[in-house]
Amino acid sequence: MNSPSLYPENERPVEAWCDLHNVHVRLADGREVITPLWWYPSLYAATPAQRNNIELMLAGVHWPDVDEDLSIRGMLAGWKYPKAKAPEKAA
Repeated sequence: MNSPSLYPENERPVEAWCDLHNVHVRLADGREVITPLWWYPSLYAATPAQRNNIELMLAGVHWPDVDEDLSIRGMLAGWKYPKAKAPEKAA
């Protein structure tokens, strides 16, 4: 009997980076997952250098400088930290 893989190959991260507003992760199947940076307060508060010191894991991404881990499944499901607050927009 075959069981589904705990970590599907198509969801494996192959590249990740942050810009000023978003976290980007390119998956093995070519998709790019983009989530707002403010969803993850520790990343939002980090410096650009800390945000871009990234380690790819089997099923997610790790930021060693801020001790943050995100799972691909969580990003795909739209999970954010419960207390995350969107930044106020400039008037």
